[in-house]
Amino acid sequence: MFKQLDDKTLVCGQLRPDQLEEAQRHGVTLIVNNRPDGEEPGQPLSAQIQQAAEAAGLEYRSIPISRGIGPADVDAMRDAIHAAGDGKLLAFCRTGTRSTYAWAVAKRQDGADPEELQRCAGQAGYDLGPVRHLL
Repeated sequence: MFKQLDDKTLVCGQLRPDQLEEAQRHGVTLIVNNRPDGEEPGQPLSAQIQQAAEAAGLEYRSIPISRGIGPADVDAMRDAIHAAGDGKLLAFCRTGTRSTYAWAVAKRQDGADPEELQRCAGQAGYDLGPVRHLL
């Protein structure tokens, strides 16, 4: 299930290649994978999702976050958000939480209001408390 964070960004838990058509119906043009390979037995590999995304005409970026969000992760997420252009970005990880955190910190660096970020995240079912100090 995709959760809308703002007018250009959706997040979800583990994305499967068979969900790409649904993502396209939501206006998604860019997939961002925030989940490292091998995090859980049986999860699709990044290369598999990338191949399916590209075959469907979607841009794909891998920004795996495994031990907290670092500056390079935030910069890569900001670049991805900007690269989505007129389309939408769909970021995923195991539950959508890391993707939401990365989105919030990246948006804050672009000047977004921290309270508005918390409101948007909260409406999607996420709490930004663990990254509040980065906002």
